[in-house]
Amino acid sequence: MADTVLILGANGRFGRNAAQAFAKAGWNVRRFDRSRDKLREAVHGVQVIVNAWNPQYFDWATQVPRLHDEVIAAARLVDATVIVPGNVYVFGKGTPSPWGVTTPHQAQNPLGQIRREMERAYRFSEVRTIILRAGDFIDTEASGNWFDMIMTPKIGRGVLTYPGKRDVDHAWAYLPDLCRAAVMLAEKRDQLNRFEDVPFPGYTLTGNALTQALEQVLGQSLKVKSMAWWAIQLASPVWKLAPHLLEMRYLWNTPHRLDGARFKELLPEFAATELHKALASALPETAVPQKSMSTQTI
Repeated sequence: MADTVLILGANGRFGRNAAQAFAKAGWNVRRFDRSRDKLREAVHGVQVIVNAWNPQYFDWATQVPRLHDEVIAAARLVDATVIVPGNVYVFGKGTPSPWGVTTPHQAQNPLGQIRREMERAYRFSEVRTIILRAGDFIDTEASGNWFDMIMTPKIGRGVLTYPGKRDVDHAWAYLPDLCRAAVMLAEKRDQLNRFEDVPFPGYTLTGNALTQALEQVLGQSLKVKSMAWWAIQLASPVWKLAPHLLEMRYLWNTPHRLDGARFKELLPEFAATELHKALASALPETAVPQKSMSTQTI
């Protein structure tokens, strides 16, 4: 009999990709519906919980601790393994790269501290937990992430908008790959530590390297414009999200990559999607020559 996974936040970018990946691997997939389901009832018969709930930044302080406490309590009832999509916020502005399992969590900014406390709650809960840590997402459809919302809306007109310094490393994760890795880790859960922190290596790209790769996919040169952070600053008094975007700006100017040593130790068989194919799948079809789509390989 196939194992069962409960997806929390199945309509979000990580949850949607996770549901697809688990279904493709033959799991029974349950999508939690907040309008009708009760978490402590929904977990019965479940072996793995994917906690992809992600409130808006401005709601993190009030909602993140409560939501994750609820998940921990529900997972404890049935000894389920919880998979949490982790990020790089916990490390903080001054932490040298690469960021890995032994890198100290020393973020002092509000969002970083919330994530530190959330991960600490899992670590000391004794609930089986996998933090699958990744950089910014590359998705196969527009889902409101940095790549599709800020950087590439004008790419069909030959313009790429970049949010930071173009000569520093930045961590990226292709969501289908990340969620395929989540399935593989779930299937090895009985072989893992009770708490696993698994940085996903993904792609490490400077802005210049990303631009070059996109130009190869598109078959044309791109004009790169710097993101207008001043506009977000001006909007801060009336736009609740703006202060939090400004808070995390440092990630675009701080060189970082994720150390994939633990990931490779656990999943030596994992084969990542080739960068150009991932980028092509994330761009509007009208922007990508069919030749590019058909000649890329995994």
